[in-house]
Amino acid sequence: MSKSSQAGAGARTRARELMVQALYQKQIAGHTTAELVAQFQADTAYARVDQEFFDELFPAISNGQPEIEKKIDALIDRPLEQLDPIELSILLIGVHELETRIDIPYKVVINEGVNLARRFGSTDGHKYINACLDMAAQTLRKTEVQASASG
Repeated sequence: MSKSSQAGAGARTRARELMVQALYQKQIAGHTTAELVAQFQADTAYARVDQEFFDELFPAISNGQPEIEKKIDALIDRPLEQLDPIELSILLIGVHELETRIDIPYKVVINEGVNLARRFGSTDGHKYINACLDMAAQTLRKTEVQASASG
């Protein structure tokens, strides 16, 4: 992998980390999407993220949260309200990416979600995220998953 590819991937990972923090803050403090975009764009950490990726995905996820939550609700084994806010934030990002960003391989989306859960979530939360995003990929990326399985 080239140095620029690694830098790009790292910047995108950092953008996802910022999105987890922003979505968590929205759930806990009730800030609007516009308030959070302004706050996070003013943060020094924003300079090190894939800004285009953050600016595209975060508002879409935040504003589309009720619709994405319906898709998540169909995947999980408990009421949506029982999800940890960090897990919900990670699932919002992952399901949205699986659905709208076909340029990102589904295995990358799952891996990024698992890594976010390891970093920010509960002790075994990454296992739950892995299972949920895998189920989401089976539905949202059926052709890609089947092609990967067949070789």
